[in-house]
Amino acid sequence: MEILKGKNIFLRALEPEDIDYLFSTENNEDFWEISNTSRPFSKHTLLKYLENAHLDIYQINQLRLVISDYDNISIGLIDLFDVDFKNLKAGVGILINKNNRDKGYAKEALGILIEYSFKYLNLHQLYCNIIENNKPSINLFKSLGFIEVGLKKDWVYFKGEYKNEYLFQLTCT
Repeated sequence: MEILKGKNIFLRALEPEDIDYLFSTENNEDFWEISNTSRPFSKHTLLKYLENAHLDIYQINQLRLVISDYDNISIGLIDLFDVDFKNLKAGVGILINKNNRDKGYAKEALGILIEYSFKYLNLHQLYCNIIENNKPSINLFKSLGFIEVGLKKDWVYFKGEYKNEYLFQLTCT
């Protein structure tokens, strides 16, 4: 699908071959704070998830895509979640592998997903939740037009500490 292709990267569906990548990513404790995870996932659980990854976004209200370069190296993951086709909105989450950060991949992937969401899924609005100290994510979403619309106080509890979380929105114009 040409819409999911950019200059340096493309977004693709999860494949069974992604199990090791998914296993290492989902079980990386460095990401648990932003993914609201508090326990590891078994390969068995992730294999079951992959078995259902082919289900239509209209059935499961979620879409997880692998961010890949043109050598088919996995750079990260990008998600639409809580897709609400009645109110035409969805949440967005993105994760870039540590060694691929600061190369413009996140901005390119998010731009592709925004275009796909508005033009092909006919969504009206995207939103994201970002912990207050995640300045790179705040800057990324702001650079693509997301606007801060709220602050949720003491929203995330992680490793014995409460953190505030910002809510950002982007509305299709």
